[in-house]
Amino acid sequence: MDEFPFFPEQASTIATQIDAIFFVMLALILIFAIPVAGFIIFFAINYRQGRTVNRSKQIHESLKVEFTWSFIPFLLTMGIFSWSAVVYYNYATAPVDALEIYIIGKQWMWQAQHPSGKGEINQLHIPINQPVKLIMTSQDVIHDFYIPAFRVKQDVLPGRYTSLWFEATKTGVFHLFCAEYCGTDHSVMGGSIVVMEQNEYQNWLGGDSGEPLAVVGGRIFEQRGCTSCHAEEPGARGPSLLGIFGKTVQLQDGSSVLVDEAYLRESIVNPQGKIVAGYGSIMPTYEGIISEEGLLQLVAYIKSLEEGQ
Repeated sequence: MDEFPFFPEQASTIATQIDAIFFVMLALILIFAIPVAGFIIFFAINYRQGRTVNRSKQIHESLKVEFTWSFIPFLLTMGIFSWSAVVYYNYATAPVDALEIYIIGKQWMWQAQHPSGKGEINQLHIPINQPVKLIMTSQDVIHDFYIPAFRVKQDVLPGRYTSLWFEATKTGVFHLFCAEYCGTDHSVMGGSIVVMEQNEYQNWLGGDSGEPLAVVGGRIFEQRGCTSCHAEEPGARGPSLLGIFGKTVQLQDGSSVLVDEAYLRESIVNPQGKIVAGYGSIMPTYEGIISEEGLLQLVAYIKSLEEGQ
């Protein structure tokens, strides 16, 4: 496969599983399509108009034949479905200990932000043999984060977060593309994924790094006066944020919601959408006031808050 120029190498834990499903499906398609195409060609030629062949033989229905050619494809398709469902679940469910990195798509570049404060443009440095979860959003239009060697891709949408995870199994530099047409310079919206050994990655991460996202987010939290409502004291006008990430909260309408990155972002830009039970509709919207980078920093800060702080 490495010598086949149109087939990228397998460089992640899920790549072999994706390829296995692809080739099994391709083999099944060929197994069924080639005989069917052969019979179509044979009958079209043999029984074409004007050819003197015996057309008087009656065709009798056979329940066994009907059942066989229906049941066998059913088993095959259900097998492929079950196998693909398991692979998709693993593909969509990031390990709890995954390294989280934030990605912002813009016309026409990728901005990566590491929790430590390290930022990158059109490059993403990651460690080998460690799950990495990307939390992504777009600043303008729909983009798509695509790494062929890892066999992973995910739409990056404006106004919400999407996530993608992978675990690299080879060091090196791998292509990164935008796989969704996003405007005039879509074709140049690319970059590279740099997979490094663990110690090399830590050395790279520690050099010339900015402030951690949570620290910057905490400063924004203070500057915007969020502490006046989300104070950790009885009678506060807003709910406590200590240890709230990952929990389920009750809303005014009686429903419940998991507090994840998407919910935190929505609560900042559209606070009237999902109001926590027991609290009033007093929080102003910050949509268009805080940048996407600022929203990521605020989310990182809230995630860092632990009960007892």
